[in-house]
Amino acid sequence: MSGILRNVAVLFARHDSIYKTLPGCDVYDIDRDARSWKGGSPAVTHPPCRAWGRLRAFANPRPDEKQLAIYAVDQVRTYGGVLEHPAYSTLWDAVNLPRPGCGKDSFGGWSLPVNQHWWGHRAEKATWLYIVGIDPKDLPPIPYRIDEPTHVVQSRKRQDYRPHISKAEREATPPAFADWLCRVARGTSIAAQRAAA
Repeated sequence: MSGILRNVAVLFARHDSIYKTLPGCDVYDIDRDARSWKGGSPAVTHPPCRAWGRLRAFANPRPDEKQLAIYAVDQVRTYGGVLEHPAYSTLWDAVNLPRPGCGKDSFGGWSLPVNQHWWGHRAEKATWLYIVGIDPKDLPPIPYRIDEPTHVVQSRKRQDYRPHISKAEREATPPAFADWLCRVARGTSIAAQRAAA
């Protein structure tokens, strides 16, 4: 079995997603509609966040958009994998996801705070991951960095502050982070997690 790449579903990817270039990824972008996925493999999910993030009061999501994140949580809980959302997303409270450092939920899921800068993003891009099916000790190595990013997602308009990234860059996943998320999903085992719970 070694050498065989376990397939991973990538749900809610950008149309120009880096995942489309990675082996073993079954990618669902807006044209393919993640809700048509039949399941059966672990998933990496990037559901729309503008209805859940800190600036949600200024967002104008589609009427069905908020529900997509709840759907993504259900898929990760059912098949294993990882959900990626901005740090402090209100999704955590809405569906009772454990906050980082608060242990596992009844699905064996737990949350990990990361900065996408560690994987090469030009901005810090603080992110929370909800992971089901793999223990923290079994994660692939995390490339923790302490240097300052060259850019910011959004500044407080100070003149001496770093430049902003573009909207496309805010939405894109750094290639090394996409690869790492796929490795996390490939390492999941729902059956093993359920037995350990």
